[in-house]
Amino acid sequence: MARIIVIGGNVHSLVQFRGDMIQEMVEDGNEVFAMAPATDLEGEAANLMTQKVSSKLQTIGVPYLPIPLNRTGINPVKDLHTILWLSRKIGELKPDVVLAYTMKPVIYGSIAARLAGVEDVFSMITGLGYVFTGDSMRQLILAKIVIVLYKIALAFNRKVYFMNPDDRELFRKLRILADNGKAVLIHGSGVNIDHYSFKLPQTRELVFLIIARLLWDKGIGEFVSAARLLKKKYPATRFQIVGPFDNNPSAIRRSDVATWQAEGVIEYLGATADVRPYLENASVYVLPSYREGTPRSVLEAMATGRPVITTDAPGCRETVVDGVNGFLVPVRDSEALAAAMEKFCRERDLIAEMGRKGREIAEARYDVHKVNHTILRPMDLDRFRAQCPAGRWSPVSRSSKA
Repeated sequence: MARIIVIGGNVHSLVQFRGDMIQEMVEDGNEVFAMAPATDLEGEAANLMTQKVSSKLQTIGVPYLPIPLNRTGINPVKDLHTILWLSRKIGELKPDVVLAYTMKPVIYGSIAARLAGVEDVFSMITGLGYVFTGDSMRQLILAKIVIVLYKIALAFNRKVYFMNPDDRELFRKLRILADNGKAVLIHGSGVNIDHYSFKLPQTRELVFLIIARLLWDKGIGEFVSAARLLKKKYPATRFQIVGPFDNNPSAIRRSDVATWQAEGVIEYLGATADVRPYLENASVYVLPSYREGTPRSVLEAMATGRPVITTDAPGCRETVVDGVNGFLVPVRDSEALAAAMEKFCRERDLIAEMGRKGREIAEARYDVHKVNHTILRPMDLDRFRAQCPAGRWSPVSRSSKA
C-alpha cells in the first residue's frame, strides 16, 4: 500500500509510545521506516537501548534510521544540518506519507518532507513542554521562535493531531494553523489494555508512585513537598519516583534526588524499560505535571487499575473525572496535592473502587487500537493500493512520484 516514514524525538519512543501504531501500519500492508535521534543515555547504555529498539522494530520489518537531531536547545547551524539531512534521506526513500511527533521532528521533519516533495505530511502535537510552561525571559523568547517555526512547518501538513483540546485551542488562538480544518483531536497515544492488564492494588502498605522524566515541570518538586507533609502523619507510607534524568532546561539535578533520598522522603528507583512491576506494586499513581499532551503514564496506571491524582492542567485534566477515578488538584500546589493523597490514606477502600473506574475509562476511551484508528483514518492509506497493487517497493526500484 503506502510507504511511510515515522519521525520521533527519541529512539525509545518509537517502540514505547508508537510501537502499536507502527505495527498496525505494517499489518495493514504498508512499508514503514522509523527515524529518531539516539537516546539521551550515555556510553554502553545508549548502545544497548538503540540495539534493543532496532531489534524490536526489525522483528516487524521496520528499519530504524538514526538521525542527527539535538532534542533540546536551538542551534541554527545544527538545526539546518538536521533539515538538510532529513530532506536528503526522505528524498532517497521517496515515501508517500511522513508522520512526525514531538516539537523538533514536527518542525524540521515537516519542512524537510516538503523540500523532498512529499505532499502527505502529518504531525502529532504530543505536548508543548518547557517552552510553554513558564514565563521566564528565556521561555518567552523561545516561545516566539517556536511559534514562527510551527507556523512555517504546519503549513505543509495535511492534518495535525492534538492530544487535548487546550493545545488545539492555543494553536488556534496563536494562529499557528492557518486552516483550523487541519486539526484532529485524538485521545493521546492510547494504551495497550492487554499489555497493561488490570491488577487489584495493594493497600496493606500505601505506595504513591510517579513515573516521569526528572523535570521540575512534571511536578516532582510538589510531589516531594507533599510527601514531606504526609510522612509526618503517616510515616509508613512510601513515595516512589521512577524515571530517567534529563538534559532539559527544567531538569532536576542528581544531587537533589540524592538529598531527598538521604532525608528519607522518597525512594528513587531509577529508569526502566518496563513500568508494569512498579505500577502493580503501587497503590496510587500521582502526576502533578504543569502541562501535558496526554500523559501516557497516567493511561498505563489507569489500565493497571490504579487511581490517579493529577493536575487540573491541559492534557492532565482529560484523564481524570474528579472523584470518580481519582482527584484533580491545582498546578504547583503541594498542599492540595498532599490533601488529595491523604484522602486515600484515610479511606483506603477508595483505592480499589477508583482503580476499577480508571480501568473502565481506559478501555472505553484510551484503548490504543481505537486511538490508532483515529490517527490512521485521516491518512486514507488505502488510496495508495491502486498505485502499487503488487505490494512493497524498494528504495532503488521504485520510481519517483511525478
